[in-house]
Amino acid sequence: MSSRNPIVVLLAAGLLAAGLVPPAAPAHAQPAPRGHLVVVGGGGVPDVVLKRALELAGGPAAPIVIFPQASELADTGDVAAEMWKGAGATNVRWMPLTDAAAARQAVESAAFIWFPGGDQAKLMKAFEGTGVPDVIARRYRGGAVVGGTSAGAAVMSAIMLTGDADLQSITVGATKTAPGLGLWPEVIVDQHHLKRQRQSRLISLVLEHPALVGVGIDERTAAIVSGSRFDVIGESSVLVIDARRATVEPREAGKLSAARNVTMHVLTAGMGMGIRD
Repeated sequence: MSSRNPIVVLLAAGLLAAGLVPPAAPAHAQPAPRGHLVVVGGGGVPDVVLKRALELAGGPAAPIVIFPQASELADTGDVAAEMWKGAGATNVRWMPLTDAAAARQAVESAAFIWFPGGDQAKLMKAFEGTGVPDVIARRYRGGAVVGGTSAGAAVMSAIMLTGDADLQSITVGATKTAPGLGLWPEVIVDQHHLKRQRQSRLISLVLEHPALVGVGIDERTAAIVSGSRFDVIGESSVLVIDARRATVEPREAGKLSAARNVTMHVLTAGMGMGIRD
């Protein structure tokens, strides 16, 4: 027989119904990933980022797998591998996607998965039908480090910028997107952000998706994501556009966007913030 006091049970049920006791977390809720993201804004990867990424992955002997398919250049994989070897890594290889099973197996045994720059849409197209993104996501949840620069940063979002946008105004529907890997699902990542004056496209997209936080990472700068927090390292700035508490005016596609109480943060090396409320 149960030893619960029926009066206590009834009281607890009443408080729960009244909203005074928070309900238990849903059974389907996912725990925070155990891994880390190294999201670089392009323009080269500074030494401080290379060093930090290797530390997070477990040191110079950590197995690194590179997917260079965002680039049209045949030597991108070799160039990226040499970059990591120059930083001290001793177990680096780049993977073609001609053998999907081999690529999935490489990810399973990797401590660090890296995406060089190029065209983010091209990388996502190359991944289609391979099953590799699912394995990458599972390894990230299990503790692996996943990183990328430029196009390799853009793919971290679930809603991924494609590069097609109006950079001269903040306009509804002017910023085009495609599905990304969704490893950092609370945000929309933009890269080369200040160098290429891409603020308007990120603001436009955030106002269309105000539940997501815009993170614009400038060149030679990285956001290091650990759970619900990210920290900035590198040489420039990260702009954060937050419309979660803003009032966004309803406007038709092609019209100028409008909102009140949008928050912006400008973060530099040594600064960081949590994304989830």
